[in-house]
Amino acid sequence: MNRLFRMLVIGTVLAAVGGATAFAASKADPAIGTWTLNVEKSKFTPGPGPKSATRTYAQTADGSIALTFSSVAADGTATSGQSTFKYDGKDYAYTGSPDFDTISVKRVNATTVKSAQKKNGTVIGWTTRSVSAHGKVLTLSTKGKDAKGMAFHWVAVYDKQ
Repeated sequence: MNRLFRMLVIGTVLAAVGGATAFAASKADPAIGTWTLNVEKSKFTPGPGPKSATRTYAQTADGSIALTFSSVAADGTATSGQSTFKYDGKDYAYTGSPDFDTISVKRVNATTVKSAQKKNGTVIGWTTRSVSAHGKVLTLSTKGKDAKGMAFHWVAVYDKQ
């Protein structure tokens, strides 16, 4: 009887821990969805910033995050690109930027990730991406150097669509 009781207790504990772990793993990434740039709330130093921008984050079948983006620069030039990555700190290809060609991303907490942007293996910038507590505002704070070596600091604020 004592052995049966121990097995039941251990089984219950394992089921509870396994269930909690599965629940935590299944929590949706708060960045998933489509976001549009709020130009008025954003700051681009040096300027000017883009006229418009849209970012879409989607979960893939293997657990990666697929990012697609498009923007219109102040001079009217359209840009688009994409990347598919995991929050594991490894380098992943990034298209659409003349300033960097790979990105590595790590989760800080449930609503914040940090990424390093690299050009030919050299880090040229860092971004902190955070989603507000209510899940309706995504902020990208980026510091780095562009392809010409000019330092920049951008705080891009996006609204969820």
